[in-house]
Amino acid sequence: MNTPIAIVGLGIVAVSLSLAAPAAKNKVEPLPPPTEEQFRQAQNNLKQIAIAWHSYHDTVGNFPCNELNKDGKALLSWRVQILPYIEEGDLFSKFKLDEPWDSENNKKLIDKMPKLYAPVRAKADDGMTFYQVFTGSHGLLKPGKKVTFAAITDGTSNTLMCVEAAKPVIWTKPDDLVFDGKDVPALGGLFDGKWNGAMCDGSVRRFKKGVEAETLRRLIDPQDGNIVDVDEAVDKDDK
Repeated sequence: MNTPIAIVGLGIVAVSLSLAAPAAKNKVEPLPPPTEEQFRQAQNNLKQIAIAWHSYHDTVGNFPCNELNKDGKALLSWRVQILPYIEEGDLFSKFKLDEPWDSENNKKLIDKMPKLYAPVRAKADDGMTFYQVFTGSHGLLKPGKKVTFAAITDGTSNTLMCVEAAKPVIWTKPDDLVFDGKDVPALGGLFDGKWNGAMCDGSVRRFKKGVEAETLRRLIDPQDGNIVDVDEAVDKDDK
């Protein structure tokens, strides 16, 4: 008499297990440890970006900046501005520079993101990049201003130009790391806390995880008057 009840009980357990199975499939698997090849590819990407910034400055007379409309509203990112300097002139010609990144024309180009901006390790949606610069009152790029080398009074080898942020952004969107001089933006999304950074002199360094906030403030702000020993913040595996 007890057999049917036992069978029903087992059936309930089986159904419960079957319902739980799909959830297990959705579990996000951790990425394998980063390889030296991935670090080198990311550093090369940043090197190409730094070279493009220097070339843009030589041609235009200032660093690339987020494209603004007549009212001062940001339309397109600096990543769009340097397209002709990373051999993407044809893609650049397809943008309408007087329209925002999400206009009917420009949003169609998000999926055309150059491979140079693509993540070499971490996962991100199509058209998103971890390569960002520092903006805001104490960042390299000042909203609405055209910045030149002369503004980097702390020295180009002591000031960060472009880094690997903690979270990706749409590459065409004027969205970067805002720095107010106090709160340091999160970095290191590609390599579990370690991160590469292109300096304003064009060099690229690999920084260790957990760099002290004060050291980062000095590396970010181009005009704070505080020189920092960059080598102390560099990862020991950086050759």
